[in-house]
Amino acid sequence: MTNPSETQKAGGGLLAGMSPWALAGHALPWAIAIGFFFIAEGYLSFGTQIIIWILFALSLDLALGYAGIVTLGQAAFFGFGAYAAGWFSIHVSPDPILGHLFAIGLTAIVGLISGALILHTTGVTFLMLTLATVLIMFEYANQAKEITGGDDGLQGMKVGPIFGKYEFNLFGHTAYVYSLIVLFIWFVIMWRVVKSPFGRSLDGIRQNARRMRAIGTPVWWRLLAVYTLSAAMAGSAGALSAHATRFVGLSVLSLLTSGIVTVMLILGGTRRLYGAFVGAIVYFVVQDYTAKISPYFWEFIVGGMLIATVLFLEGGLMDLGGIARRQWERLTGKASKP
Repeated sequence: MTNPSETQKAGGGLLAGMSPWALAGHALPWAIAIGFFFIAEGYLSFGTQIIIWILFALSLDLALGYAGIVTLGQAAFFGFGAYAAGWFSIHVSPDPILGHLFAIGLTAIVGLISGALILHTTGVTFLMLTLATVLIMFEYANQAKEITGGDDGLQGMKVGPIFGKYEFNLFGHTAYVYSLIVLFIWFVIMWRVVKSPFGRSLDGIRQNARRMRAIGTPVWWRLLAVYTLSAAMAGSAGALSAHATRFVGLSVLSLLTSGIVTVMLILGGTRRLYGAFVGAIVYFVVQDYTAKISPYFWEFIVGGMLIATVLFLEGGLMDLGGIARRQWERLTGKASKP
């Protein structure tokens, strides 16, 4: 039987039983993000985009990494959330919080319906259906010019101040803080999910769905639930993107968008929570600096990093920290021996 204290640690207190070093490791990314706000004011728009894509990559990690749902259609939810938030700001209210919640709810419904239709399939069939979902939404957005703006994109967005006080200015202060807060909320939700008994059942489904069915686990329903939650997270990232840029173009629904977020997740590492952080930061920083050398050189660098990561780091770049820690423990262990 499962020890009650272990269950409480898994689904209860998030920081229960952690060592000071582990707590410091969890605090470090957030401390860096807060410090970035004060020391890099000229790059806050760049930082906001990184935060948005971290959230987007987390949504993919929830479905692909933890539940084993191999999908290349995550851009469908990201783009739908962006268009929903943009449409809401133009036709209903410029309030960013209301628009954000509207986009999350609507995208969750889309994820629920699409998941119910395609999650009964597996393997290549499911993969092709997720790609088809992106293509269908892309073509619809291209044709429905009265709703999406078509090739010209959704223009005329009005984003009001948060709580009537904090405006989205050109310097990007509000957008950065708002995006960081949203990311933190979703991160806590995802952490609670993956550390709960439900999250552990997802890990079992990922490893052997037939065995989980044999012990009475409602596999399809749990996959549908996590797929819907993943869609809501991606829609939230899309809404943040729309509010930060005040523009939504067809690129948010492209297959390239799905490919980019997949590359980020693989670079950082799946099932690691902070893998999405590492992957998104590395991708954008490498892209920014190498693109200054050549418009196409960054693709060569990122491609090389991706190949090296897949070949030598099974858990992504996050494995480098584990390797360093094991080496340190080995060295200190030897040093402590008489």
